[in-house]
Amino acid sequence: MAGQAGGESGDPRAWLAVDETAAAFITRSLTSRPPIILPPPLHRAPLRPGNVVEIAGPSNSGKSHLLIMAAVQCILPKEWEGIHFGGLGKPVMYLDLDCRFDVLRLAQILRNRIADGSAHLRNGDFEKDVTKDEFRCSFENTLFSDCMQRFLYVRCYNSSEFTAALKTIQSQSRSKVLGVGIYFVMIDSIGAFYWIDRACQPVRESKGKSLQSVTETVVHEIRKFLQLQPALVLVTKAPVYAEGSTTANDFNRVSSKYVLEDSTVFRYSRQEEERTLSFREYMPSIWQSFVTHRINLQEEAEVPSAQENEVLSTHTSEWVQPSLKTKEKFSIVDDGVILIP
Repeated sequence: MAGQAGGESGDPRAWLAVDETAAAFITRSLTSRPPIILPPPLHRAPLRPGNVVEIAGPSNSGKSHLLIMAAVQCILPKEWEGIHFGGLGKPVMYLDLDCRFDVLRLAQILRNRIADGSAHLRNGDFEKDVTKDEFRCSFENTLFSDCMQRFLYVRCYNSSEFTAALKTIQSQSRSKVLGVGIYFVMIDSIGAFYWIDRACQPVRESKGKSLQSVTETVVHEIRKFLQLQPALVLVTKAPVYAEGSTTANDFNRVSSKYVLEDSTVFRYSRQEEERTLSFREYMPSIWQSFVTHRINLQEEAEVPSAQENEVLSTHTSEWVQPSLKTKEKFSIVDDGVILIP
């Protein structure tokens, strides 16, 4: 009972002051922080508040889309007016470092999820002087507005703004959003300012911030926030090509050499070309050790859709930390993500 009271009051001393065995403590800890179920392909690894998940992959591999899917899952309520939606009903802080966030895509996926749930409305759920379509429209708009209040968006143009935004998260956590602390922190993408920070590194003894010190500050601020508010951190990361490797643009310039004399074009696809490139880890070691989970994404060949004249891009995902030693294929559709057997 003391542990339950301590958890509800937020006092860590009361939560730890319970006389119990190690097994009972672990069981109680896992119960108080149940695993977070995210949409595919993020559903394979058990995730809990306090984890830092790195979603790595080249452009068009689906990184930002998975963040949006996870954000919708978080801001949707578990239940609304007796209708089950299966969400978490908690706030999200989305830090956009690439400045390419698509709010219309977020709204589309959220409205599709709401529409799927509102389809279960029964005749007895609305008043007689209102048609079912009118009530359903009002129902969906009200829920949409309620969900969007839990979505906090920050756009950053450099590392200084990024670290300042991380301090803002801490103040937001103290003030609470709609009475609930921030549950998901999303960063898209962590390497957005890599080249700028690297070019601005201090020369000799001149004052300035190095790439290492910027990363240390970022990790320090996120750690401080997680101590105040247990949350799941989801981070995207694009690759940086090693020196001497060929980029996709280089491939476009030299692709003419693959044209045969009979005018039959023989060239690698962009996806196959990117797979042959030499990727290297560019984030400092303090960041690499800070990450608890890693998943790699790749874009594969396009496949025909069930609908006429529509082609879907196929993507693959592979958990490398923890290593699940399996690859999954998925496609991105209007409703979100579908797994391909």
